[in-house]
Amino acid sequence: MFIEKADAQIAELIKREKQRQMEGLELIPSENYASPAVMEAMGSILTNKYSEGYPHKRYYGGNEFVDGVEDLARDRAKKLFGVSHANVQPYSGSPANQAIYFALVEPGDTVMGMHLLYGGHLTHGWKVNFSARYYRAVQYPTGQDGYLNYDAIAELADQEKPRLIYCGATAYPREFDFKRFAKIAESVGAYFAADISHVTGLIVAGVHASPFGVADVVMTTTHKTLRGPRGAMILCNGEPSEPLKKPPEKSKKYLPTLIDRAVFPGLQGGPHDHQTAAIAVALKEAMQPEFKVYGAQIVKNAKALAHTLLDHDFTLVTGGTDNHLLLVDLNNKNLSGGEAERALEHVGMYCNKNTIPFDPRKPFDPSGIRIGTPALTSRGMKESDMEKVGMWMADTLAHPADASVRERVRKEVKAFCQDFVIY
Repeated sequence: MFIEKADAQIAELIKREKQRQMEGLELIPSENYASPAVMEAMGSILTNKYSEGYPHKRYYGGNEFVDGVEDLARDRAKKLFGVSHANVQPYSGSPANQAIYFALVEPGDTVMGMHLLYGGHLTHGWKVNFSARYYRAVQYPTGQDGYLNYDAIAELADQEKPRLIYCGATAYPREFDFKRFAKIAESVGAYFAADISHVTGLIVAGVHASPFGVADVVMTTTHKTLRGPRGAMILCNGEPSEPLKKPPEKSKKYLPTLIDRAVFPGLQGGPHDHQTAAIAVALKEAMQPEFKVYGAQIVKNAKALAHTLLDHDFTLVTGGTDNHLLLVDLNNKNLSGGEAERALEHVGMYCNKNTIPFDPRKPFDPSGIRIGTPALTSRGMKESDMEKVGMWMADTLAHPADASVRERVRKEVKAFCQDFVIY
């Protein structure tokens, strides 16, 4: 490796991180393993190129081959998701959501999204985020049972009259009713944006409802269940885009133009061409039959893990899952989410502390942890393996300060991981 000679310190840290990933169980539901092909594209010579603008309409010369890369990425996205337009330039999910706001609403307009402390995302209107500082943000919680209450959301929308309604979450274990959201948005004349970053791979696999043909705009990151590089896409339907002409009226008819102008030149400069290439590779991988099998297995594994934890007297928000993640309420275990996260990390099991609906604790020391199965499924694990994972979690969290339990579980986890090679 060139890096070993150029920077031994960074090379050593990368080596240690690889070892951590190989010898541990990645339970964070927003993390996954990109394929060697995706990583090869990400680390390619394309990182050297500047290509402000869109294919065949650049501000720089020398883009013949970069144009081909972006054309492939856009065409594959349109084919995979059945839309007429795809923008693959957003640097990541938060900038992509910012572009949607920039395209569709004006500063001070009312926007509506899921409350962060009930499973929503920062960019859906949380008070310290741009989405609440530059817009009038209204947030909807879940019900006491942890489920979205669509009647209550409809009532809130009717009361507040938002211009943009977001559907999507980072810690919601149930399927979204995109059609119901669309009806709510239509009833108040709002745009409907679906952020499917967490569940895109499940939608591709046909094991989760799809927002395509229902939502006005769909945003997804590319590095979660889609198993690509860190990046994002904005997908929609409408007339062919001419992003460099005079801005059109804010109309659903002109969504492609509005989105493209918002991404560039509205918010971003040159796209990351190496990232675009890696997205294109990931999209091709997602088009293969085996990807559908993978997406379906994610859900099977999540349900198996849920059953195991329930058998060990864990409390799950909503009582289980429809998708790739579980939200575990630790109040009956006399542990905080932070304590559980640290205890599991000691044995090579990685999750994140997370608030639960109506959490009695503070957000920085919440009552829950968020766990998921995308990365474990990428390693080839099945339902029977989830039973082992659940038992190790139960053992560890029943004795979080017991060094002997930690040592035993750590050895068992490490040995287990040797049967599931990542790379």
